[in-house]
Amino acid sequence: MELYYSFSALIVLASIFSYLNYRFLKLPSTIGIMVIAIVVSIFLVSFGETVLPRTFGHLHNLMSSIDFTEVLMGAMLNFLLFAGGIHINIDDLKEQLRPVLIFSTLGVVISTFVVGFGMFYILPFLGINLPFIYCLLFGALISPTDPVAVLSILKQANVSKSLETKVAGESLFNDGMAVVVFTVVLQLAVGNEVDLGVESIGLLLLKEAGGGLLLGVILGWVTSRLMREVDDYIISVLVTLSVVMGGYLIARQMHISGPLTMVAAGLFMGNFNVKFKMKSITQDYLIKFWELIDEILNAVLFLFIGFELLVIKDLSHFMIPGLVAIVVVLVARLVSIYGPTKFMKRTFSPQTVKVLVWGGIRGGVSIALALSIPKNEYSTIVLSITYCVVVFSIIVQGLTIGKLANPNKIAKEEEELETITLTEDSKKL
Repeated sequence: MELYYSFSALIVLASIFSYLNYRFLKLPSTIGIMVIAIVVSIFLVSFGETVLPRTFGHLHNLMSSIDFTEVLMGAMLNFLLFAGGIHINIDDLKEQLRPVLIFSTLGVVISTFVVGFGMFYILPFLGINLPFIYCLLFGALISPTDPVAVLSILKQANVSKSLETKVAGESLFNDGMAVVVFTVVLQLAVGNEVDLGVESIGLLLLKEAGGGLLLGVILGWVTSRLMREVDDYIISVLVTLSVVMGGYLIARQMHISGPLTMVAAGLFMGNFNVKFKMKSITQDYLIKFWELIDEILNAVLFLFIGFELLVIKDLSHFMIPGLVAIVVVLVARLVSIYGPTKFMKRTFSPQTVKVLVWGGIRGGVSIALALSIPKNEYSTIVLSITYCVVVFSIIVQGLTIGKLANPNKIAKEEEELETITLTEDSKKL
């Protein structure tokens, strides 16, 4: 019953904050909810123990009692990624597959090391001596873009379809590489022996990412065949729910990536009606159901992020390192995007690169990974600077990405670059 009470309280708070945002702030729903939660948290941390001691105590106990890592990584993320995968057009993804794969693999590794080295050499000037392995651990957990935050914010942003697919696709698929890098670095950080051979890490990546994608495709294909035989919207909803909940249990037992399983299953089922036609009413109910699940869980997740401020001790002591981390993470993002684009056959305009860099939004996944680090003298530092980066990323980058993404300007620049490339190729011939 304790879980029921906790979830009920979160739903009530999310609905109240959502209403207040709609009436007064008029920000994108998820960002508005998080902003209000942060403001409430700051007030309670500053004055709660004297002005509203019971309210502060209840909320603090609520957030302390919930394992954010388990709730997000083990439950909510599966539903959100499946819902995100359903709405991705597979044909659009095929067109952008090369940059998506490069950004979600090589880009994550590059960013991890740039952030790690950057923080290791800068933090001592701020009086903080964080071992290199923990700087690298911070780089590993902050480098992957958060699919939940990205997909939620892209709905409000005015970006072109190709650019949206690049950003959303990268965020959906970078989980495999991110988990492998984070797992390896975390084992090194806690003193466990790890085989750092290319073959060992390659096999781990193949099992984690490849296994997850394969399981997702199998689940998507099997359930699509089942739904083809029974064209009923109630059964269709139940079947998709079983894919998410049962699929995660299977992935967990097999020790493969549950999130990538959900992405692959969602992509397959979201595009299966090309071959397996369903009634329009069934499709309509199915899409609306997952849109509703997506919105509800996003509201709760961003409320979680806002209220995590209540349980992070001494965050104010790490504000300057947090600001430094924001700059380092943005520089690392620029390097990890700009570098690979120079070696791709496809041309990227300066405006496209800007949007890809600024659209690399971090969210709850980074906080969840930071919270999973065993408690020690360094874990609080990593968690605090992670929280600063995530809040900046969601609020500042999330609210401004739409203004930066000018579809007409991007299209014009890419057309000019394509013309130049064709001219150079014709001269070579």
